[in-house]
Amino acid sequence: MNGSVAYLLTAAGCLVAVAGVVIAIVALQKSKQKQKPAQWAGADPFRDRDSDALRGDPRRLRPGDVVEVRGVSYSVRGSIHLVEGSWSWAEHLLDDAQGVKRWVSVEEDPDLELVLWAAVPAEGITPGAPTIDFGGVRYTWEETGQARFTAVGSTGLDPNGTMRYHDYRGPGPARLSFEAYGAAWEAAQGELLHRGEVMIYPQGEPGKVG
Repeated sequence: MNGSVAYLLTAAGCLVAVAGVVIAIVALQKSKQKQKPAQWAGADPFRDRDSDALRGDPRRLRPGDVVEVRGVSYSVRGSIHLVEGSWSWAEHLLDDAQGVKRWVSVEEDPDLELVLWAAVPAEGITPGAPTIDFGGVRYTWEETGQARFTAVGSTGLDPNGTMRYHDYRGPGPARLSFEAYGAAWEAAQGELLHRGEVMIYPQGEPGKVG
């Protein structure tokens, strides 16, 4: 009888010890889950939120907003939102007080990249070549593809469709791009902007994106 009691007491002690280990493991896992960094939820820990707060967030541009680029104020006439696979970016048509039209593209690659574009003649240029010499600058092919687009505001485009593009990179901030929203190619020269050169004044309903 005494042997049986001792055996039962030993078995009970083992069960208590195992239960204690299980409880400790569960508690440790819960503690680790609470300590996960914020970026695990999808936030970019390197995003410049101070600039967004002080100068406006280019990712939220929409028709009607006012954009100041290098001291020149433009109104956003229309916006094109493009999607290619899992990648997306936006292009916004700008118009100043003299009626000069420019485009600004907004892309995260992965850092925020803003480029100011001006249309240039595309006659005699065949996009897709490894290099293109234009305006005394040699541009090197960077990427090509086809994207779906949605247009809002005044862009001269259908509300949605597809476009093709060829992008080239020149020395320093120089850029060259070819886009076709139909059969014809349109060319534009661009210049990479510093974040501090752009100020945004939202004019529409707060929190609403076009």
